[in-house]
Amino acid sequence: MFAQGNNDWDEPFPPYRIIGNVYYVGTKGLASFLITTPDGNILINSDFERNVPTIHESVEKLGFRFRDTQILLGSHAHNDHMEGDAMVKELTGALVMAMAEDVPALEKMRPGNKPHPIDRVLHDNDRVTLGGTTLVAHLTPGHTKGCTTWTVKVQDSGKTYDVVIVGSVNVNQGYILLGNKRYPQIADDFARTFKILQSLPVDAFLGAHGNYYGMEAKYARMKAGQPNPFIDPAGYHVYLSERQRAFEAEWEKQKATAK
Repeated sequence: MFAQGNNDWDEPFPPYRIIGNVYYVGTKGLASFLITTPDGNILINSDFERNVPTIHESVEKLGFRFRDTQILLGSHAHNDHMEGDAMVKELTGALVMAMAEDVPALEKMRPGNKPHPIDRVLHDNDRVTLGGTTLVAHLTPGHTKGCTTWTVKVQDSGKTYDVVIVGSVNVNQGYILLGNKRYPQIADDFARTFKILQSLPVDAFLGAHGNYYGMEAKYARMKAGQPNPFIDPAGYHVYLSERQRAFEAEWEKQKATAK
């Protein structure tokens, strides 16, 4: 788990509407998304528990009520994305949902010794629906066993767009891809995940960290009045190709070392 991080993980970032009913409410380095509906709202990623007040403030700055959060989802079972789940539930009463394969790791995530709430266990391709908006949970394992990529169709200016929120495809320092006793199929899972992600229909490209999709530069372009820069299917596939090359290079390196 990750108790520390980059300085920008705690730095506030201006909240803003990305596309349709999808809004950014995270910090500069940790992405959190609010999806608004007539029946309440969905939050993706509570981040570290210490980030929850910042997320709360961002939601309210946009004119929404944090207590209207009905559902809390996450990208994957690392502290920097889901440690704050218990606090969000305490503040809002939201239903916390998580991919089955990540449940064991989440149950060990107990800030202040608070039990990690899980109200619904999700499986690959499960749907989460609220107020006419449906998100689909795609199991994209490797980074964690239950790493989840979310997709949702949104309406914007009379058009329908496919939004993809990538869980993660990063091979972090210290990841063992060969002979991993705790996660024997990790390399195969990464390889399968790239195929899954490449096959998804995508217009707007988002992810668990803003640097996955060039968030800061795109936000600046949006503020300058340019056409929505988050609509970036080409950038999505460039990102995946670069990350796949990095994974394959690390895999080959570890295989060579083992020999």
